[in-house]
Amino acid sequence: MFKNLIVYRIGPEWVPDLTVAEQALAKEPFVPCAPSQPLSLGWVSPRGIEYAPFVESIGGQWLVKLKLEQKMLPASVVKRRTDEIAAQIEQSTGRKPGKKQSKELKEQATHELLPMAFPKQAHVLAWIDPERRLLMVDAGSTKRAEAVVTPLVKAWEHFALRPLQTRLSPAVAMAAWLTQGEAPAGFSIDRECELKSQDEMKSVVRYARHALDIDEVREHIAQGKAPTRLAMTWAGRVGFTLTEQGVIRKLAFEDVVFEGRQGSADRPEEAFDTDAAIATGELCQLIPDLVEALDGELQPGELPSELSPTTPAAPSGSAARASAPAADQTPPAAAADELAPPWA
Repeated sequence: MFKNLIVYRIGPEWVPDLTVAEQALAKEPFVPCAPSQPLSLGWVSPRGIEYAPFVESIGGQWLVKLKLEQKMLPASVVKRRTDEIAAQIEQSTGRKPGKKQSKELKEQATHELLPMAFPKQAHVLAWIDPERRLLMVDAGSTKRAEAVVTPLVKAWEHFALRPLQTRLSPAVAMAAWLTQGEAPAGFSIDRECELKSQDEMKSVVRYARHALDIDEVREHIAQGKAPTRLAMTWAGRVGFTLTEQGVIRKLAFEDVVFEGRQGSADRPEEAFDTDAAIATGELCQLIPDLVEALDGELQPGELPSELSPTTPAAPSGSAARASAPAADQTPPAAAADELAPPWA
């Protein structure tokens, strides 16, 4: 059900009301692109059934899903049509179009070609935990997450969001875990990671299906290469890759998690409820454990923790505070008028 997670903290002024939330999203259902429309987005049922609610509440956890459609026009096709129009103008007037007119011709060519363009569709699933006041978006990049974040903020009154940040940056924490050869309590380090130098060379070293408790990895870190990705497993139940921005990627639930699962292809309604309840139940435990491993959540105005890769990780809340201002681990959500197509 979830492949990636980007976590946001919901502001204190939002009042969870399932009926109000449903009515707000029902006003913005997905409608396919019109012939000359480049991009369309709107809400659909997370259950994938027509006329089902736009906000599904399962065990107190809310699920919403945004559907997007974008007309795909190869740049080479647009250029070819633009050149054709420009050639016609030059032949009839005896002069080449200027820079400003060329830009207008490109827009004209795009408008002409859009009705024939191939529409590409995508879905982005989001999960709201009203009690813990968290929003989790199934996205591997902030750009893709913003496709859901921006319309949700517009649809729900007082639904303010900020990226969930931790006192200890994931990059520093991962360097410490790899240097010490010891994962935080409840986690294990798997056999994949990526290290990148911080100099102008931006050298990258990747390990796949390889032991990481070796001197070679520690030497790379000592020479200044910082971990950008690290594969881990939580409680022997959920595998994932943690990135330097704090994004949880490549979520994989172990077989034991879904043992005894109810529902089948003959009972899709039951299977959906069961899968959602199990997945959110596991992740509701993983996320706070991961935040704790990163020295707890960084509060507004608070300074981050300092930790040298050779210094043992301190228990939550006990690490020293840095003197420099906190840097965002995840870029903030874009404003509504800056929404970009989320195909990246």
